[in-house]
Amino acid sequence: MSMFCYQCQEAAGGKGCTIRGVCGKEDSTANLQDLLIHILKGISIYSVEAKELGLKLPKVDHFVMESLFMTITNANFDNDAFIERVKEAISLRDEVRAKAEKTGASFEDLYDGANWSGESEEEFFAKAEEIGVLETEDEDVRSLRELITYGVKGMAAYAEHSYNLENGDQEVYDFMQKALAATTDDSLTADDLVALTMETGKYGVTAMATLDKANTEAYGNPEITEVNIGTEDNPAILISGHDLKDMEMLLEQTEGTGVDVYTHSEMLPANYYPAFKKYDHFVGNYGNAWWQQKEEFESFNGPILFTTNCIVPPKKDASYRDRIFTTGAAGLDGATHIEADHNGKKDFSQIIELAKECEAPEEIEKGTIVGGFAHNQVLALADKVVDAVKSGAIKRFFVMAGCDGRMNSRDYYTKFAQELPDDTVILTAGCAKYRYNKLDLGDIGGIPRVLDSGQCNDSYSLAVIAMKLQEVFGLEDINELPISYNIAWYEQKAVIVLLALLYLGVKNIHLGPTLPAFLSQNVAKVLVENFGIAGIGEVEEDVEAFMAVGS
Repeated sequence: MSMFCYQCQEAAGGKGCTIRGVCGKEDSTANLQDLLIHILKGISIYSVEAKELGLKLPKVDHFVMESLFMTITNANFDNDAFIERVKEAISLRDEVRAKAEKTGASFEDLYDGANWSGESEEEFFAKAEEIGVLETEDEDVRSLRELITYGVKGMAAYAEHSYNLENGDQEVYDFMQKALAATTDDSLTADDLVALTMETGKYGVTAMATLDKANTEAYGNPEITEVNIGTEDNPAILISGHDLKDMEMLLEQTEGTGVDVYTHSEMLPANYYPAFKKYDHFVGNYGNAWWQQKEEFESFNGPILFTTNCIVPPKKDASYRDRIFTTGAAGLDGATHIEADHNGKKDFSQIIELAKECEAPEEIEKGTIVGGFAHNQVLALADKVVDAVKSGAIKRFFVMAGCDGRMNSRDYYTKFAQELPDDTVILTAGCAKYRYNKLDLGDIGGIPRVLDSGQCNDSYSLAVIAMKLQEVFGLEDINELPISYNIAWYEQKAVIVLLALLYLGVKNIHLGPTLPAFLSQNVAKVLVENFGIAGIGEVEEDVEAFMAVGS
């Protein structure tokens, strides 16, 4: 069964995975994901029309959003979940079409995903062979369609977290469906799709701002925090992913049970929120970025809860395989999946009981790391930061947000952080920070040289900080700030962050360790000529070039 997937940075050969995903995704799973996207586009064709006729479709909004999230890299590896999802998608699509037609809509010459139906697994796999990324023959149109689709997938991830905190944005839901429908429209030119790409960035900003509001209203503004990276002697649960609502429910349910809770990878920033600091059994963070989990989960000893993406499928003989639980959009063949009830509540008692039977985590390191520099905290230090810039104590800020990954070439980011002059400050968010957040890089007048704003979900903070500094310094153009962007990317949430920055007018962003395989030569050329997008080179040469800007 053939596949083609090039949505992540580790696409095989820098071109695309055709046998099995580098992420661990089987060809059958990749094809089912393609089929689900195919049907989601069909749903969107009908929902856009239905909404123009005044219909409200909350069921569609959530289904499309969560389904998109399920297809992002490292989120869901469970074929059974996708088979059921495709069946639900076909049923929902036909329901929406019927509602739209009843309201006065009529449809002709429709995209295949708006019409095709199947019921069996065999039919699904046969259909998946006919559709997918390469269905669009024109390389440039394909590139732009996929850029938009991957941006919308990243947007859906942010929107899902907001939704879980009952703080969604209808305009974001509507745009996701508009964009999906537009990728099926053969009348749109490359220029039309470029415009839609920028609009995707616009709604990416909205989605991130909405999530920032949802998180801070629910749990308070992140604070400067020393996070313990050692262990204690109690049995424990490790929680990974990004969903803070799941974090809250797990802490509530483990309180008083004798079971500790540790964060892993992208859940590290949960340690910065005031609402979670009241839990004495919330010990700290265990381990590093997601790709190191095969070793770290062995030594942790207790159960692991995946709330979103960042899953690396374990080997069949891995000792921790039976200790993995998933929830939300995450899924793994053979793992126990925890569903929410009709009120959104989840019962984690099965995980807690298993934890009680496990040994305490094995200590793999000691000490603390500092984080919590989201926009509210940094702006509270604004006078100190501005004075440091004016006095020359801080010469330049480097935004080094984004994702970490397995490739050896990602050592570049560790070396880059080490080579930066002592009068520079790193602004970071996302798991890319694990390449340098445990280095002793010192501080500038009490301001740490690595300011961690949080998850990739918190990249909005970096934009807010930049816009505030632009205002403070009275600059007309955000690119006049002493800020350089050297961003590592891996999956689709990094894509929407990139598009959001482009929408905000940020230029000369360096992206690595490789440029996306889904950018055709011509599309890459547009990004280079219009926005100054560039790749990375040798560390010393890049540092020198960055520091020479504006000097």
